[in-house]
Amino acid sequence: MHYIKVDEGLWASSMLPEGMLERWFITSGDTVKAGERIAEIRVEDALHEIVAPAGGRATIVATANTVIEPGSILATLES
Repeated sequence: MHYIKVDEGLWASSMLPEGMLERWFITSGDTVKAGERIAEIRVEDALHEIVAPAGGRATIVATANTVIEPGSILATLES
């Protein structure tokens, strides 16, 4: 099982300790490929795409419009 986490590096130049999970491009139960765009998060005024680190069936853990912190788990992937 792989965890899809928010990269802590996105906050390297941020003054805010949190961000927002703007939207999902997939639904829970979808099969995704490694490198596929699956979500979008906002840190301050910047939008960042989250891509699947591996292929597999995704289970969404965090819902859209949720406040997230560095390292937050967004979803899991089972191969």
